Amino acid sequence: MTIIIYFHQSSYRNFKDYYTKHVCNFFAKYFPQLVSYNRFVELQKSALIPLCWYLHLRRGHSTGINFIDATSLEICLNPRAKRNRVFKGLANWGKSSVRWYFGFKLHLIINEKGEIISFMITPANVDDRKPVPEMTKNVFGKLFGDKGYISQQLFELLFKKNIQLITSVKKNMKNRLMPLIDKILLRKRSLIETVNDQLKNISQIQHTRHRSVCNFMVNVIAGIIAYTYQDKKPSLNLTTEDLNSLQEPYFFPPETLAITII
Repeated sequence: MTIIIYFHQSSYRNFKDYYTKHVCNFFAKYFPQLVSYNRFVELQKSALIPLCWYLHLRRGHSTGINFIDATSLEICLNPRAKRNRVFKGLANWGKSSVRWYFGFKLHLIINEKGEIISFMITPANVDDRKPVPEMTKNVFGKLFGDKGYISQQLFELLFKKNIQLITSVKKNMKNRLMPLIDKILLRKRSLIETVNDQLKNISQIQHTRHRSVCNFMVNVIAGIIAYTYQDKKPSLNLTTEDLNSLQEPYFFPPETLAITII
């Protein structure tokens, strides 16, 4: 587990180079029974359940201010999608904000400290709103998301669980009033996009060289664990007093607290 997680904190972009050039040369004294690279790849799947349990211990907790988003996880280049056998029947086509891709989606919920509270992996064609009820079991307070989470049914379901779903509106929707503090925090939704970017570019949870489904899951889980060890995570830098004030009820006239979304 240590070797797998440390790869996502290293500067290597290829696990084979990392293992053969770094682990075998510099970690041999810490792991005297190192196996060959091919054997290690075969043994990786045995670390999946322990990694999942360890990630459960490393998760953050809801503070009342939460952000939700989904990001793409490509498992192969688009021209090779029809020939991919490793993820046959599991992966699917989906569309990101940029283009179509073949693979999965990583759904994340984080708090204002950038700590990961909950996550789920689904095929790329799954609606962003579908896993939300399952992911919000340990969440309370405000949940900020993009336009893809607009749903009256989902809003009412979460409201019964003491969660207020707050999203921006689409261009063809009527403008609505929103408390000023909610409007400000909604603009900070880029926080979770920064987390997604770091998971992909620093923790390297996405690549197109997977040999098995288990090794794909090991790579994603280990990458998320590596992210939890970052000393400086993306954060709103709110103090305890700030959080308490944001959760206090407001009894001012509506026109002093609300603005029109344009």
